Amino acid sequence: MPNSTEASHRNHPSIRSLDYSTEIPGASHWSLRMRKGTVMRLTDTTGSANVGMLFYNPENLLERYNAPDSLKCQHSFKLTQGHCLYSDMGRIFASIIGDTHGWHDTVCGNSHASHVNRWGIRDYQGDRNEWLQNGHDAFLIELAKYGLGQADLAANINWFSQVQTDEAGTMLLAPSKEAETQVTLRFEMDTLVILHTCPHPMNQAENYPRHSVKIELGEAETMSDDDACLTACDENRRGFHNNALYHLGR
Repeated sequence: MPNSTEASHRNHPSIRSLDYSTEIPGASHWSLRMRKGTVMRLTDTTGSANVGMLFYNPENLLERYNAPDSLKCQHSFKLTQGHCLYSDMGRIFASIIGDTHGWHDTVCGNSHASHVNRWGIRDYQGDRNEWLQNGHDAFLIELAKYGLGQADLAANINWFSQVQTDEAGTMLLAPSKEAETQVTLRFEMDTLVILHTCPHPMNQAENYPRHSVKIELGEAETMSDDDACLTACDENRRGFHNNALYHLGR
């Protein structure tokens, strides 16, 4: 009988292998340099997680994720399978090649101390790993490892978080989805990934939401000419062309 990894690949034909797995606890932060041609699969193990994420070019840290361009060139307000994630240089950091959640936010920004203070004020000195981390500070901790700071923050992605509007047009965080939803990214260029598992800024849960996320890393299959991310729109074709120019001669 096929093992669980082999079975999972049948649902993601663009994945060649998944070679590493870890779990990031809630209220945590993490970073990693992903190579061109690798994949990252995120799994919301509880159905209530939020993963804030930013991208940077490790060879030129001034190049980073551009949320407005990622949305406007693909005529979308949300991120899901078939979308590409653009840099501010018109290149594609990553493509979304799998998504069972269906709706991810990249317009509502990040949680700050003012958002989490509603659950009480706890700090690391007094509460250790039970303190109430916020996304803004979590990003800054990881960015400092690479010589980056507050001036280098950009509008981030919030994986597994869906926003909706009420009758008055007010944006709200949609109810949680079922557990084990996944989103899979294929990296189209070397990318520094910065992430946290802190609450979405619109989360109104009674208690501080502390939900872990599973991360699997591996290798992608070679992109085909009929790849859904490539063919989604003309702008994506131009983005992949920009990547090809960037990698020329390497």
